[in-house]
Amino acid sequence: MPLSEDEQRILDSMEQNFYEHDPGLATKVATTTVYKHAGRLIKLATLGFIGGFVLLITQFAASGFLGFLGFLIMLGSLIVIDRNVRRIGKAGWYEVTNGLSGASMTERLGDGRQRLRRRFQRRDDL
Repeated sequence: MPLSEDEQRILDSMEQNFYEHDPGLATKVATTTVYKHAGRLIKLATLGFIGGFVLLITQFAASGFLGFLGFLIMLGSLIVIDRNVRRIGKAGWYEVTNGLSGASMTERLGDGRQRLRRRFQRRDDL
């Protein structure tokens, strides 16, 4: 349902007021998407998972409590990763992978795969 002229005018004035009073926040809100935020959380959770793994491996023999704490950190990180991957969804992954440089991951990795195939291909002429 479209907005009436009055509602549209009020909305435009609120938006203009927002841009005038806090241009930094307005720019941040305009450029941040759900995909970027979820991607950032996935990266941080991956670092948390690696840190928990290191804590688990290095401290489990010395202190069972610290090893268990590392396991809990890993578990929490995996839950955060799972929730954000679900939030992004299939369309979001397509946007994230294509948004990196305009090419899909298969296009970027395709040349490398062909090179590896040629390198390890059997040569019957030898």
